[in-house]
Amino acid sequence: MERFLGMTVGWSMFWSFLAMDPFAGVQILDEPLMVLIWDWPYGQALNLSGDVCATLYQIEGCQLTGQRSLYDQADVVVFHHQELQWSRSSLPRAKAHPGQQWLWVSLESPSHAKAMSGWEGTEWNWVMTYRQDSDIFIPYGTLIPEPSEKELHIPTKTGLVSWVVSNFHHTQERAQFYHNLSRHIRIDVYGKAVQKPLCPTCLLPTISKYKFYLALENSIHRDYITEKLWRNALLAGAVPVVMGPPRANYEEFLPAEAFVHVDDFSSAKDLVDYLANMNESHYRSFFAWKRKYAVKVYDDWRERFCAICQRYASLPQGKVYPSLEKWFQN
Repeated sequence: MERFLGMTVGWSMFWSFLAMDPFAGVQILDEPLMVLIWDWPYGQALNLSGDVCATLYQIEGCQLTGQRSLYDQADVVVFHHQELQWSRSSLPRAKAHPGQQWLWVSLESPSHAKAMSGWEGTEWNWVMTYRQDSDIFIPYGTLIPEPSEKELHIPTKTGLVSWVVSNFHHTQERAQFYHNLSRHIRIDVYGKAVQKPLCPTCLLPTISKYKFYLALENSIHRDYITEKLWRNALLAGAVPVVMGPPRANYEEFLPAEAFVHVDDFSSAKDLVDYLANMNESHYRSFFAWKRKYAVKVYDDWRERFCAICQRYASLPQGKVYPSLEKWFQN
């Protein structure tokens, strides 16, 4: 039996949960729902021309806008924490009308979400994060079922281990792990941190040439499993060697046989021996999931915001978070 979303389920039911697209299930509203995006995530403007939710994601009755002049009409106002933490004074003084809902959004971990204190008294109604207990759950990726079973294809391998890293600090746990591992095995490192950046179209082809990819999270928190696993490893066709939350948490998102967890080894040398001496049959077994499932990476903020309309009818009404910091830091 497996634990999934707080329930004990059998393996077949477990896979039925994994197979669901977290953004699936169209919710058609009686009249268009207006969702105002207060700040563009990371300052990057979104193209919201036309009926983007219907056109791109088959979600009807959803109007996304970035025009603050429409604040009084907005049903939901979305605040992305990355911008909010630096310009708190830009927050509206009060809600425009009783039915308006305020939604707090963050894809960063608590370790990298600054200025979380001092929000008491702000009526946050809903949260949208990578955590499964969010009002709206927005994972970095998921597995979705293929219409029919596929032939297993694994890219040709010419290297053993690679890692792509943009921000590297010697105090990070992953930095210490890398140094310990590199004493015993060659690791080809790419990215801005080592002045070997990969162009966007070069990333996946480069990683695909390696048997294993170090999917090491920059901080360790429940459900914080990012594109390092979904895009860099699984989508590229390399077996992820993960450092993040415990193995059981990873197994809520993908099969136990699809990854290597650093916690399963007593030392870096033991892990190196395991990787270097793995036979071909054992290696291929890590890709068994690819016969029936494909990787879906969520990287379009419009899709995430359209999901608000999709979930709106089932979201709790009248809910308020008394302390956003306590909830997120829990």
